[in-house]
Amino acid sequence: GIPLHQSAPGRFLRHVAETFARQIDAALLLTILKHPLCHSNASRGDHLRFTREFELYLRGEGPPFPTAALVDDWAEKRRETKARDWATWLVRCLLSKDVRDTRPLVTHVSDLIETTEGLARGTPPSDTCAVWNGEAGQQAWQVVAELRDTAVDLARGTGTGSGMEVNDFSALLNNTLSGGSVRTAATPHPGILIWGTLEARVQGADLLILGGLNEGTWPERPDLDPWMNRAMRKEAGLLLPERRIGLAAHDFQQALCHENVWLTRSTRSDDAQTVPSRWMNRLSNLMSGLEQGQDALDAMRERGSVWLEKTRTLEHVMREKPAPRPSPAPPVDARPRHLSVSQVDLLLRDPYAVYARHVLGLKPLDPLMRMPDHLLRGTVLHEVMQRFVEQTIDAPENISAAFLNDIARQILKDQVPWGEARAMWLARITRVADWIARTEVERRKRAQPALIEKAGTLDLNEIGFRLTAKADRIDLTPSGEYVLYDYKTGAPPSKEKQKYLQKQLLLEALIAEETGFDDLPPGPVQSATYIGLSNPPKEAEVPFDAEPVADVRRNLVRLIATYLKRETGFTSQRAAESQNWTSPYDHLARRGEWDLTDPAYPEILT
Repeated sequence: GIPLHQSAPGRFLRHVAETFARQIDAALLLTILKHPLCHSNASRGDHLRFTREFELYLRGEGPPFPTAALVDDWAEKRRETKARDWATWLVRCLLSKDVRDTRPLVTHVSDLIETTEGLARGTPPSDTCAVWNGEAGQQAWQVVAELRDTAVDLARGTGTGSGMEVNDFSALLNNTLSGGSVRTAATPHPGILIWGTLEARVQGADLLILGGLNEGTWPERPDLDPWMNRAMRKEAGLLLPERRIGLAAHDFQQALCHENVWLTRSTRSDDAQTVPSRWMNRLSNLMSGLEQGQDALDAMRERGSVWLEKTRTLEHVMREKPAPRPSPAPPVDARPRHLSVSQVDLLLRDPYAVYARHVLGLKPLDPLMRMPDHLLRGTVLHEVMQRFVEQTIDAPENISAAFLNDIARQILKDQVPWGEARAMWLARITRVADWIARTEVERRKRAQPALIEKAGTLDLNEIGFRLTAKADRIDLTPSGEYVLYDYKTGAPPSKEKQKYLQKQLLLEALIAEETGFDDLPPGPVQSATYIGLSNPPKEAEVPFDAEPVADVRRNLVRLIATYLKRETGFTSQRAAESQNWTSPYDHLARRGEWDLTDPAYPEILT
């Protein structure tokens, strides 16, 4: 059997009790909604559909802790009567509970039963509650009913019932359920009976299989007696170990006289070679010495080999050829006709990721619970720098480390609810704040901020392609030239990496010179710089001398035109930065069945 608290009703009850002990987050809410006992009525199909759509809504727009207002807002956007009824049921069962820290035990148990049954009955509610069905459900009900009766007796004895915190009640329920176990009788195959020697001695069957005919198994090896030897056991009137071997031999003899018998043994046990039973050896030796006995023995082995061959066939593992390194070549009209500058960098590194995202239309699901990862850190850091620059354009006297830290502290408070991450990120910003303020003064002497976080586009009409970008910052010099900046949470790219793989600022410079950004008209670009805000912070200039903007345009047209050819494949990880470089689409590309040294051959798709 399995412990009762690990059965389906036990898990469901524990999940519901957990909602009393803490604020319901998105993970716990979806765990309950996806449980097989939740909304287990005739309309469960609609329930699963709404649960899936609500999960996608939470992943894309929802906060870590869903509220009743959020559920109502989702239902209103659905504009479906069933969805509104489902949302009302969800709010009533889970999101409208006013659980206090300390309550009588009887109140805890009553709320547990009411909430559990309400979730199981669904909407419209069914007449029966599936939680208490089956062997596991009946045992779970006995435990809960006993707990309820105990709580009633406790309340009767004390007048009002002693108070219990919700955390203690959750632990009490878990411990109470773990004391039970669920044993379900497994129905054997009607044509197979597994007998011991005593049962086989008094019963018959069409076919009798004597299994385990290995020395030490049948006959069983006698146990060593550390206290009495054979002579002492005989004088004491105890049975000798050989008597058990004799009884086993008698059982073997009787079974062997059956009309249809198979003698079987395993040739290996625990990766070690086994020894045939002495009876098998003696029987084989006897038949080998009899006239025509060897022929009979060979016929027996031949009949057995037929079944052994069938067993080997069932256990044979077909070797699958590993998947090749993918390089799909979709039709030209299905290939992407617009990319951002970051996607162009990805096209250079991992064309397969661009194929999966823009041709297949696949993208990774947003995380259910937003975590303080590098993506969020980059977003926060960009907003810190954006506000710092915007608020010091008309007040350059505020360019200081203290002012920057005040902005960072406020943004982290609003957008980073994790205390440890907030403190760590603030410490990192503080370490580079003096450098940022000092270099910002030098940047203002050179040019003034003209555009922050604005978009730009460039149409390459000769190949029918559009390039988009969102510039972190563009400054304007007194002579009317542009200075581009891009913030990096890590170290800025080297000149070699910019030459071959990191084209972001080079492409932004191309857009700035040909079409401009937002309200800024096209104009010459004096310089472009990556600002690395890691520790230690540093800047990296874009090498326009090695790759002028005219060359950037020509190389971009050649790159995109190559991937617009029918025979060009989108190779997975064509120029990975390292062996450990990963992509969200590695599982789709069957990474692991091939490595970076394997060649890739374009596969023409229709």
